[in-house]
Amino acid sequence: MDVAKHIHLIGICGTAMASLAGMLNQRGFRVTGSDAAAYPPMSDFLRDLNIPVSQPFDARNLEPRTDLVVVGNAISRGNVEVEHVLDQRIPFCSLPQLLHDEFLCGKEVLVVAGTHGKTTTTSMLAWIFYSAGLDPSFLIGGIAENFGSSFHLGQGKHFILEGDEYDTAFFDKGPKFLHYFPDAVILTSVEFDHADIYKDLDAVETAFKRLVNLVPRRGRIVAFDGAFGEAPESPSLERCLAKAFCPVERYGAGPRANWRISNLHLDPGHTRWTVLRGDAPWAEFDFALPGEYNVWNATAAAALAAGYGIPKDAIASALQTFKSVKRRLEVRAQVNGITVIDDFAHHPTAIAGTVKALRARYPGARLWAILEPRSNTLRRRVLQNELARSLALADEIVVANVFRSEAVPESERMQLPELAAAIRRHGKQARLLADADAIVQAVAPEMRSGDVVAILSNGGFGGIYEKLPARLKQLAGSK
Repeated sequence: MDVAKHIHLIGICGTAMASLAGMLNQRGFRVTGSDAAAYPPMSDFLRDLNIPVSQPFDARNLEPRTDLVVVGNAISRGNVEVEHVLDQRIPFCSLPQLLHDEFLCGKEVLVVAGTHGKTTTTSMLAWIFYSAGLDPSFLIGGIAENFGSSFHLGQGKHFILEGDEYDTAFFDKGPKFLHYFPDAVILTSVEFDHADIYKDLDAVETAFKRLVNLVPRRGRIVAFDGAFGEAPESPSLERCLAKAFCPVERYGAGPRANWRISNLHLDPGHTRWTVLRGDAPWAEFDFALPGEYNVWNATAAAALAAGYGIPKDAIASALQTFKSVKRRLEVRAQVNGITVIDDFAHHPTAIAGTVKALRARYPGARLWAILEPRSNTLRRRVLQNELARSLALADEIVVANVFRSEAVPESERMQLPELAAAIRRHGKQARLLADADAIVQAVAPEMRSGDVVAILSNGGFGGIYEKLPARLKQLAGSK
């Protein structure tokens, strides 16, 4: 593509869209974008790259006429810029299509897919390859703290990217990851999610089956095989793996795992474990991240990296220096002994993993879970009982109003009184408060030194990440 072209991204503040903007900018294209509202970390990320972002959407943002428009998957017909593009016949495409055509062709493509753990596992895999001197390109659905970025265009032959099962664009309802044509795949899990676009678990499975079926015979799939204390078999995952034409290797605590986790120690401030190949010890790993699920993520990345010839000592060294991803158990503030943590919560399984990880990292702490039901799954009642079970793992539970509840049909909408009743059946009480301001005013005075506060949302949550620490400081100063 002619690098003199002007490319405009509609919905630029989505994590993947902002990353694509950065990649195009690095390639020398003139890049602009627009969005309804921008919030950190991606708004800061785009500002640092000097990529202009117009707010709100307006047809004038496309003047003078752009050469190409990339339409984000959150953008629908009726958007004033989309309507202008269609009326004026301005060339347009989706993010995955442009990513494939401009960046993936000619690369060895490694895709990390699954309902949970994609962003962190992709970041770990990229850091392992980078630390080993392979200089991979990567695209991650978050800011990888080791790189301070969500993307990198390297000189190496590998392109490592997060494979999202969400739909591609309003004009392409297939999953994004089907555009990537992977040479190898990590498959972390297959559960029902994205209730706005998938009718049921069967529909989710169909998407992952198609991904698995794209991997060439010379390729490889590394797939999860069970957590500690749980049945290893996941029928959904197994049905997807049945579509593979390439070798499948398994990781986890299950008996079939080729890369089996043992001797797991989840200590405050430190996590360590052994990976067995067959019954023989293969490697000892340790890092600063909490949580059993992060051990699964790291083991998956290690297994795929080893298959590409990276020595186990280099893998261990990279994992030991791996930091994290922004908005994944990110400590946002520590005020008067109270720790405020931001976690990108989108699904009951992820919330349960977060709470368990914090239990191990902060033993004896009173743990608060403050939830904004914001993801398209959490705004619906389909996993309401599972959500109640996950939240009940915390000591204090606060739930805000369902984000933009009017956009969800009433028959499908999360019912907060029902959620609270379900939490009570698990032996805990939940407070229902309208928004961030109401939550901060109600709960900040009750917090005490030693408390750990997990704020669970995949959005801005009304600025609670700044408002709660500010209020806690104010209260501490008044004592």
